[in-house]
Amino acid sequence: MRVYRSALLRFADDGSALYDQDGLLAVAPDAAGRERVVAAGPWQALSSHYAGHPVTQLPGRIIAPGFVDMHIHFPQTDVIGSPADGLLPWLENYTFPHETRFADLAYGEQVAEFFIDELLRNGVTTALTFATSHPASVDALFAQAQRRGMRLITGKVLQDRHSPDGVRDETEQSLMDTEALIRRWHGVDRLGYAITPRFAPTSTPEQLRGAGALAARYPDVWIQSHVAENRDEIRWARELFPASRSYLAVYDDFGLMRERAVYAHCIHFDDDDRALMRDTGAVAAVSPTSNLFLGSGFFDYASADRVGFGYGLASDVGGGTSFSPFHTMLAAYYVGREGQTKPGLSLTPEQLWWQHTAGAASALGLGGVVGNLQPGCEADFVVLNPAATPLLARKTQQARNLAELLFALIVIGDDRVVEQTVISQAKYGPGA
Repeated sequence: MRVYRSALLRFADDGSALYDQDGLLAVAPDAAGRERVVAAGPWQALSSHYAGHPVTQLPGRIIAPGFVDMHIHFPQTDVIGSPADGLLPWLENYTFPHETRFADLAYGEQVAEFFIDELLRNGVTTALTFATSHPASVDALFAQAQRRGMRLITGKVLQDRHSPDGVRDETEQSLMDTEALIRRWHGVDRLGYAITPRFAPTSTPEQLRGAGALAARYPDVWIQSHVAENRDEIRWARELFPASRSYLAVYDDFGLMRERAVYAHCIHFDDDDRALMRDTGAVAAVSPTSNLFLGSGFFDYASADRVGFGYGLASDVGGGTSFSPFHTMLAAYYVGREGQTKPGLSLTPEQLWWQHTAGAASALGLGGVVGNLQPGCEADFVVLNPAATPLLARKTQQARNLAELLFALIVIGDDRVVEQTVISQAKYGPGA
């Protein structure tokens, strides 16, 4: 049993924030040896139950759930911050050339180590991530995540057409490789597999049909891809799949929309698309920094809520501009203010934080497992320092309520706020 005393942030089942200025968090290993939350709440109410256990005192700090990143590209770690005129030129000039290097396992291992370090340094404890079309890239990333005890989902990219040499795969072999990787990695420790068509235009109908067959054969694996990010991309998809009602409907036509299907962006939707997301249980990975950076458009929160489909936040590095959840939450606030059918939506700080923790976990089908600090959750959490910089200290000291405290962290905070990231018994950060 390990007991912590600190300010404590977590979320109720309805998404509302729960905050104890003087809180207690108790964690202990379960029968399988995986640490889980045993108790969380006010120190005064709970401390008598844990007398005799050593207590880690964290004065002036906040313990919060580890962040969940719903969409990120590990091989684009070195592509971040590359200038481009838009999505398709950015892929052609930067992303595809760089991803050819991941055929080399040793290169993939080196990038994967840095990538996992960067996630943990920024407080991200669960991630759904793209690898490349090379099976070696998947092996490299899974091995690094397994070594750290991290919960991570990834998969080999499927792209058998409209792709340059070095990243384009072969239809039948790509599907065989995908199934072999599922059998090798899915469900091992805290790892999960995602069937990963890059996006519809870079897969033949045969490859998408095969991916759908695998999704039916392995219903507990995830599916991830991109959709409706950019208007040029949408026109291209419609030209290639004229029989489908919409770009999104292409995936449904090939059996790739169901629970645990995660589609990044989902910007240029109509209500039929939104209803298709809702009815199939597919969810959106909202990627505000990449959408702003590439000029793709704005996710329509108001319409998503009106129709009722799930979503959560994602960094989308390397189109996204930062690993930091604070930067992502701030960009989502901008999108809420500017990019709605009814402009001026003001996402609350509690809503933004929920989208990057418990809400994202729920969207991934991992509600009650990660992204929260309620009893039974896996004990992934961050220790935050609200006085990490002079300006942040000055602002947070003036906070009159939780909303003002969280908003100050979102607007002014960055990786310096994350003092420690804790996964099971492993700690990352100063003093670890």
